[in-house]
Amino acid sequence: MSDTGVYRFEVRVRTHFLSEQSDVEYGPYVFAYSIEIENQGDLPAQLMTRHWVITDATDTVQEIKGEGVVGEQPVIKPGEKFEYTSGCPLPTPVGTMKGTYTFVGPDGDSFDVEIPEFVLSMPRTLH
Repeated sequence: MSDTGVYRFEVRVRTHFLSEQSDVEYGPYVFAYSIEIENQGDLPAQLMTRHWVITDATDTVQEIKGEGVVGEQPVIKPGEKFEYTSGCPLPTPVGTMKGTYTFVGPDGDSFDVEIPEFVLSMPRTLH
């Protein structure tokens, strides 16, 4: 959660292994993740960019930066939520993702909201 004065956003993540899109013996291993971003602050803000840090089981790190999410740059008003689903292929059956969203408020100031680290794991690979 980010708490920047009157800006307060909470990010929640759910993951799902996509066996039908994965090669479970050799990879890639494909995961879907659903993100819910809730504006718990006092002002609206527009999600402008994303920055992902993806780490696989061999500690190989891939960084992805881009505009918006799923082709959108949503304005999230106080009390509202924005949800989307995207995907991530990994060369290993386990990995992690974390990152930041950069928002711009009505005053033109930008600020970052942390995306907490979450695990991508093929079923029955972690104890």
